[in-house]
Amino acid sequence: MKLLSKIFSASLAFLTLGCNLSPTSMPASATVVPNTQSPPTVVPAIAKIPTPAQGYLYHGVYPGGHTGDEDDITLDDLLSYEEAVGKSAAWVYFSNNWYHGRQFPTETATWIREAGSIPYIRLMLRSGLKHDGLEPVFTLQNILDGQFDSDLHAWCADARSFGTALIAEYGTEANSDSFAWSGISNGGGTTNAYGNPAQPDGPERFKDAYRHIIQICRDEGAQNITWVFHLGNESFPDEDWNRMENYYPGDEWIDWMGISAYGTYRPQSSYVNDFRPRMDEVHARILKLAAQKPIIIAEFGTAKNNPNLDQVQWAREALVAITSLQYSNVIGFSWWNERWQNDDDPAHDTTMRVQDNAELARVFQELVAENPIVLTEIAP
Repeated sequence: MKLLSKIFSASLAFLTLGCNLSPTSMPASATVVPNTQSPPTVVPAIAKIPTPAQGYLYHGVYPGGHTGDEDDITLDDLLSYEEAVGKSAAWVYFSNNWYHGRQFPTETATWIREAGSIPYIRLMLRSGLKHDGLEPVFTLQNILDGQFDSDLHAWCADARSFGTALIAEYGTEANSDSFAWSGISNGGGTTNAYGNPAQPDGPERFKDAYRHIIQICRDEGAQNITWVFHLGNESFPDEDWNRMENYYPGDEWIDWMGISAYGTYRPQSSYVNDFRPRMDEVHARILKLAAQKPIIIAEFGTAKNNPNLDQVQWAREALVAITSLQYSNVIGFSWWNERWQNDDDPAHDTTMRVQDNAELARVFQELVAENPIVLTEIAP
C-alpha cells in the first residue's frame, strides 16, 4: 500500500509540473493519474533531517538516469527500482552538475518531494562529467576567491525557498582522483602554497571551500539542508597527505558522514573489493574522526556478470552487515542503481540495477522490503 500511495502522489507531481510546461516541453513519459491520497508530510524548512530511532535505518537510492550525467533521473526510474525492491525510498540521490547550469535543481527536487521522498543533492561544481587533467573553471581556489559567490547565494536562496528538508553534499569522494575538487588537482601534498604550512594544500583548500559554500547557505537562511561529508572508502593516490581525515571540514560544519563502497564497476574488471573489510576499516576511522556524527552508506553497489565477484553474494553480504546493525552510528544506505556502456562490446556493459537481476531483487526483497527496521520515510 505504501508503494501504491507513492505512485499516486508522484503522479500529482507531474500534473503540477505540467501546468508550467508548454505542450512541447511536457515529458513524453509522464502519465497523469488522479490523486486519491493525502499529500506527503511536509518537513518544516528549519528542520534538519532527524536520525531514525535507535535500531532503524533509512532506505535511499540513486535510481539511475539514462545519459550517465547522473542528473537526468525520472519518476519512472524511481518507481522501477522501488517495484523491484518492494519498498519506497526515504531519500532519492542525484547530481546537480554545474556544467548543465548553476541553478538549484527545483524541478527534480519537486517531483522527488511529491513522490514522498527527500531530495539528496550532489552539488557538483565541475566543467564536465569526466575529470581529465586540471579543472579549468571550478577550482577550489576559484571558489575560495569568491568567483561563484553570486551563483552560490542564488542556489542557497532557492534551497531555502524550496521550503522542506533537503540533504546535500559538496565534494563527493574528495580523497579520490576523480573530480574537480579532488585534492590531487588542487595542490596535492604541497604545503607551501596555501594556508597552514603544516597541512597539505589540496585537502586544506577543500576544507575551506566546503566551509565557504556552507557559510553562504547559512547566510541565506537555508537551515533546511542536512550537509554530508562524503568520502571514498579508498584514497587515490594512497598517500598520507590524501587520507580522508585531512579533508574533514569539522563537526561544526557537517551533519552526517557519508561513505562510498563498491565491489567492482565493470564486468570485465579484475579489480574487486569485498564489502566488509573495506567497511570495517573506514568505519573505525570515521568513529575516531567524528564519533558523534551519524553515518550513511551514501553509495554502494557492484556490477553484474563479473567472474571475479558475484553481484548477488556481494549485495547479500553488504546488506546483512548493514541491517544487522554491526556498524555503530550508521543510520541509512542507498544503492547505486545505474547501468552504463563501457565500450563497443555489449558484454562489457555495466549494470548495477536491481531490476536487471531477479536474484538480486530477491535479496533486496528479503533484507530490505521484508525488514521492519528499514524505513521508507524520514522520522517526523
